[in-house]
Amino acid sequence: MSSEGFLKEMQTIGEKFLLKLQKLPKADPVEIVSFCVVLLFIVTVLLLMIVACSCCCYSCCSCDGHPDHRRRKIQVRPVAH
Repeated sequence: MSSEGFLKEMQTIGEKFLLKLQKLPKADPVEIVSFCVVLLFIVTVLLLMIVACSCCCYSCCSCDGHPDHRRRKIQVRPVAH
């Protein structure tokens, strides 16, 4: 997908979202609750992605941006009887 097509698609989604927000005060309570649930789901997914990315970056790099070479991966081997 080209960048122009992607931008056009994002603009279309944004316009639909704005239209939905404008109609929300006149909507049924069920529609308001369902919209809030979908919005909460989207926010939760984005928040979890941010937390996962920050944890991954923190474990790979120290605060100054250089990798932490002191950590070593330890292989666990089965104990022979």
